Amino acid sequence: MWKKWKPYLISLVISLGVGGLSALLTKNNMDLYETIQTPPLSPPSILFPIVWTFLFILMGISAAMIYQHFRKDPSGVFIALTIYAVSLFFNFWWSIIFFNGRMFLFSFIWIILLWFSILLTILHYKRYDKTAAYLQIPYLLWVAFAAYLNIGIYILNS
Repeated sequence: MWKKWKPYLISLVISLGVGGLSALLTKNNMDLYETIQTPPLSPPSILFPIVWTFLFILMGISAAMIYQHFRKDPSGVFIALTIYAVSLFFNFWWSIIFFNGRMFLFSFIWIILLWFSILLTILHYKRYDKTAAYLQIPYLLWVAFAAYLNIGIYILNS
């Protein structure tokens, strides 16, 4: 039983850990969102940690689902999970660049790179498990929305 659930537990710890550490490193600057002009459709700040927690859980589950295919195709699964790790890297640093650095234009460019890394993750995951790929779609959509907010904040606050 443990062997079946171990990849899921590890994957969830990694994804939630990345999100949690990034949030911890930006927590002193999260009030920025309340003090700047935001574009139309901007949600209340309380929504962000709820949505991100849900997304990090989906990310962790889908990565573990892909890991299950490692024995069948080690190199392909390694590539797929490496691309996912790249998306976690971009995700981790985006909030630090945006909230701590207040570099709105650079963070917009960064989030576009994040979006493309998620898209690549989906395309690679789809080769092994369509459900795992589909679990990444809310993440892709939310990051697209976050990019809209990011560029709107840049335009309104420059």
